[in-house]
Formats: sequence, C-alpha cells, structure tokens
Amino acid sequence: MNTYDFVIVGGGSAGCVLANRLSASGNWQVLLLEAGPADGNPFIKIPNGVIPLIRSDALNWKFWTTPQKACGGRPMFWPRGRTLGGSSAINAMCYIRGHAWDYDHWASLGNDGWSYRDVLPYFRKMENFEAIDKLPGAAEFHGRGGPLNVAEHRYVNPLMTAFVDAAQQAGHKKTDDFNGAQQEGVGYFHVMQKDGERCSNAHGFLAPALGRPNLKVITGAQAARVLFEGKRAAGVRYLHNGRYAEALARREVILSAGAIGSPHLLLLSGVGPRAQIEQHGIQPVHELPGVGENLQDHLDIHVTWEEKTRHAMSLHPASLWRSLKALFQYLFGRRGELTTNLAQAGGFLKSDAAQPIPDLQWHLVPFIYSDHGQNLTPLFKYYAFTLMTCFLRPESRGNVRLASADPLARPLIDANYLATPRDMEALVQGFKQARKVLEQPAFAPHRLLELEPGAAVQSDEQIRDFIRRRAETVYHPVGTCKMGRDAMAVVDARLRVHGLGSLRVVDASIMPTLVGGNTNAPTTMIAERAADLILQDAALGVGVPDYVAEPATADAMVEK
Repeated sequence: MNTYDFVIVGGGSAGCVLANRLSASGNWQVLLLEAGPADGNPFIKIPNGVIPLIRSDALNWKFWTTPQKACGGRPMFWPRGRTLGGSSAINAMCYIRGHAWDYDHWASLGNDGWSYRDVLPYFRKMENFEAIDKLPGAAEFHGRGGPLNVAEHRYVNPLMTAFVDAAQQAGHKKTDDFNGAQQEGVGYFHVMQKDGERCSNAHGFLAPALGRPNLKVITGAQAARVLFEGKRAAGVRYLHNGRYAEALARREVILSAGAIGSPHLLLLSGVGPRAQIEQHGIQPVHELPGVGENLQDHLDIHVTWEEKTRHAMSLHPASLWRSLKALFQYLFGRRGELTTNLAQAGGFLKSDAAQPIPDLQWHLVPFIYSDHGQNLTPLFKYYAFTLMTCFLRPESRGNVRLASADPLARPLIDANYLATPRDMEALVQGFKQARKVLEQPAFAPHRLLELEPGAAVQSDEQIRDFIRRRAETVYHPVGTCKMGRDAMAVVDARLRVHGLGSLRVVDASIMPTLVGGNTNAPTTMIAERAADLILQDAALGVGVPDYVAEPATADAMVEK
C-alpha cells in the first residue's frame, strides 16, 4: 500500500503536529516521511545534552552557508535537527512566541487569520503551561492540557540569578512571562520540558499518535521530489534503504521540511524560478519566483567573561566530581544541572528608546562560547559565562538555491547577513548594553576577565569588526516559502502553494517576516492552525483547488 490521504514530508516541529492532528479522527490515512532516524538517542531527553546533539552527524543536518560577504567572507555553520522532532529535538527548549506585533504585521500584509488575536487560541491549544495557576493573569495567554509541556526550571544556575539582578541594576525591568502581557524586560525563560526531560514535538505530539492504525511513519526517508499530475501534487518520490519509492496522496502533499528543506524540495520538483530550475536540467512544473527567497535569520554576537566562582559549566578536570553529582541527581530524580537548557535567563530590550517594541533579545549561557560546541578546547580550559545578543527584525534577506539536481546534494544557503546598516548598528547598540549589564555589581563576585572581545575593543568601529569576525546564527531561519499575496509569495493564507493543487507548505518557511523571538513555538502554532485549515477542507469534501496568486498591490508589497 503506497496511497494515503495525506503525505507529510518532514517529521520535525511542524510535521509531528500535523501527523497527530490529521490522524486523530481515524478518517484519514496519513504518512509521515522523515529523512533522519527515530529520536531514541538519550541526549535528546537530557536537557543538558544540547552540545552532543549539535555535534552529531546522525541527528543534525550540519548545513553551512556560502561565504558571507559582510562577515569577513566566512561560511557559517547552521545546525538543524535531522530526526523525529526536527530542531525541537536538538534546540535549547526556550519557549518564546515572539511579540503580538509580529502576527498583526503578518495580517497587515494581507494574510487573513494570522493576527495575534487569531493565533493566540492555537498557542493556548498546544500548551500545557505548568505555571498557569502560579502567574497572575496567565490563563488569558496560556493553556492547559495541550501536548506541548511548558515548565519552569528545576535548577537555576547562580549565574542566571546574577544576570537578572544585574540587568535590573542596569535599568531593565523584570518580567515573569515573556509570552504574557509584557514581553519587554529580563527574566527566566520557560522551557519545553516535562518532568525534567525535553518535551520535543515528537515527544509531545507524535509519540501519543504512533499506535494509530491510520498513521504510518517512515524514518530514513529522504524526499527527492514531489510528483505532479499536471498542476496537481499527486505524491512524493523518496529514497529509503538505498532504493527509491513513491507515496501517492489522494488529497494533499504537505511539505514540512523547514526553511531549508521545503524550498529545496520545491526547486528539485520544478517549482520556483524557471531560470534556476532549467539551469540544472530540471523540467519546470510551475514558475514561482519567490521559492527560496526572503531568507531571514537572527544573528548573534557575544560577550564572554572568565569567572572565578566556578558556577559555570566546564570540562575542566576540576569539575569531575560536580559532573558525577549532576549525573546522580538526574538519574535518581531528574533534578540538578542536567535538567538545565543552558540558556535559562535572558530578556527583550530596545536598541534605542525610539523603538515602539523590543528589537533585541538576550540569552545568557554559563559557559565559554566555542563555535556552536564544535571546538571543545576552551571548555576544558575555562570557567566562563557568555551573554548573547541578537537583532530580532533584520532587514537583510538571503536565499536558498539549488547546487545540483541531485536530491542528496546540499542546497546553497546565503543568509546575506548584515546587508543593511540598520542590522549592524542594532547589534552594536545591543552589544554595548550587554557589556553594561555584565559590568554591574551583581556580577562582581563572578567576574575575572573579559575574554571576548576583550578590553581592547571599545570604539564602535572595533565593535563592528568584532561582529563581522565572530557573529553567528542563533538558529532561527525562516521565510523561504513566504505566505502572502504579492508577486514573491509562495503560499496563500491557507498555506496552499500558489498556482498548484493539493500542495501546501507548513513550517517556518511560510513566515513572511521573522518573529521577535525563538521560532519553535511559532512553528508549532503554524502547524496547529494549518491542521485546522486542512481538516476544514477535508470535512467539507472540498478538494484543494488550483490557486493562482492575486495581483500584487502596493500595500501587500510593503513589509515594514
């Protein structure tokens, strides 16, 4: 049997949600294809296991960008999850939605049904927010009983407390809930964990559905192209155990392969800019110039201090007994340092007072920055803490393009970081504010020496040079199959691919603009809402029609 009602490509954050919701009634046959393995690696469950996961060849796509012109010509390392749960299985578990303005902005671009008022019920639906009765007013913004468990920290590193205190000393207010009435401020992130373990989307959404007879999950299945009958998506060709197979879809093919995988698969399938497709000898199916364009990501710059109280996490031999204690606490009670997501505290602030909403985000981590954990040498040498700053709404736009017609060849990823002066200057201002916080009295017991960039870097131009040399991704690529009605839009407000039938994209690639925060929770919300849209059409017996993009309007073309 190779025919299903719905074929979902990608078992990541969005795909796991869709597999659960579309199979729940038992009325529809659902197939979920995931290129990576099942999520059985023990480091996935252990919240502190992030660095081994980022270093893993089996569980991480380990993408690299092309050389970034404004970053000294450096190619940049882009980790992305390659297992059931996708990046929700390897990320730092920070539960952040972004700002209400972000969703109202999507709606203002012509995407009906995506305002904050529209999407808040889906955020609440997907949550089991453990602190809902603890925080005043939380019930207005949060839900209980949903598949995604959102918890408070079981252990708080003293450096995190020092940060929250220091930020208040520097003039920032404290907030207890970044997803509540007020995003701006500093505090502790809520985390996607349950009982001291990671609650990935595979754990929260997919695992409870695996016993359903109408849901089939195939891991190790690399999608090669979408199959078309004219302008209708009819199925997917994929590579599994060294052989190609085909899965046919009676109703829809749904791409949930992420901001890199979904546009790449469309291009391989003949959907996208005609010239690019024909250049690689691929037969065009439908011209959509926006496929792979509009790539956006949050760029991070850091300040790192060596610390003297040794509360930081380190691989230094002196930390051996502490590590053994942490292992004992975790194994016999799911407590202690191994339950930490590393980035326990942070905040949202403005690059200047004229900004109407926060446009910078902080994450504090209790270790020395070491190139995404790829270089472990500094961790053996230092106890240190690092404050990372990212600009939330970059103006720069990059792209994902074909390198080859071979479906196993990696696409070309150009983030086009720092392409506008605004992106650079916002990071400069955020860097200065981060440094100010770390110099406050609350950090005095911990500070020893500023390791990076060091005391010699003071002028704005020196800071800019440091940013060019050392800034890195904070793992939030979006936008490459953007939702909208303008000439570069790829999907409409119901996430149907313009001009094609029975084909939708449901993942972070549909975001027209990057949200002001971490992207896993928004991606989960997108899938929750998409499942409702898909099931509405199915319940009505309505086929997915050929859908042609409306003519672009001046209002729709403006992205503020």
